[in-house]
Amino acid sequence: MSIALTSGMRQNLISLQNVNTLMETTQKRLSTGKKVNSALDDPVNFFKAKDHSNRASDLAAKKDGMGEAIKIIETGNSGIEAMENLLNQMKSLASAAKTSDNVGDLQTQYNTLLGQVASLAKDSNYGGQNLTFRETAASTSTNKLVVELNEYAASNTTQGSSLNVQGFSVSRASAATDSNLQLYGSAGSTVTVSVVYVTGAAANAFSTTTNVDKAIESIDKFISQLRTEAQKLSSSLSTIEIRSDFTNEMMNTLNTGADNLTLADMNEEGANMLMLQTRQNLGTLH
Repeated sequence: MSIALTSGMRQNLISLQNVNTLMETTQKRLSTGKKVNSALDDPVNFFKAKDHSNRASDLAAKKDGMGEAIKIIETGNSGIEAMENLLNQMKSLASAAKTSDNVGDLQTQYNTLLGQVASLAKDSNYGGQNLTFRETAASTSTNKLVVELNEYAASNTTQGSSLNVQGFSVSRASAATDSNLQLYGSAGSTVTVSVVYVTGAAANAFSTTTNVDKAIESIDKFISQLRTEAQKLSSSLSTIEIRSDFTNEMMNTLNTGADNLTLADMNEEGANMLMLQTRQNLGTLH
């Protein structure tokens, strides 16, 4: 048996149903903090906000890559500083040989430090990447760091933005114990400078002042080249840090833009809820 409703009662029922629908919408906005929760709410703003959020997410991944690149370069710079300290010790030993009666021991200590410089260069790696050593000293491709700076791949020549950081290589000339210390620069496959290994029977022994001076001169040239390579790495480091800061600002801008398109005004929604509850209470009294 159906219940007959007057026109006024039906109108009141429809009004209550509309109020309930609006309350559900308002409650959802209050619980999520968003006025646009799906494409049904506002397709234009929903997809614009999604594009902004997706780009911010892509940039976050690139920023992580920049952070790793910064650590790789910092490790290389730390290695350079440590190598320079060892080379200065070698220089002191060579200088002491000019007035020492125990040249043999000084030569041994000098050669030991020379080997440590090469070992230190090989150990200056971070995450498997080394900017101060390559397995094949002349091959520049094995310690080249490619840093992607935007959301596009480095291979995308139209839109991709990247920075190539080319390392160098410090190593012994061969596996032999009497091999010189050599530095292959970042630009080519030839030895830029080298520090001689000293042996008692060789023409470069510390038994003469001339040989000592030659050893000191080679160390000075080696240190100078290390500083040149350090300057190149520092320049790349500065560029990456600037781009990392820019990327962080860009991510904040994109996320803020997405929020502006989708977030609800909580004061307004709270007032709407109070008004709808009042209308609902008044509607049930009729």
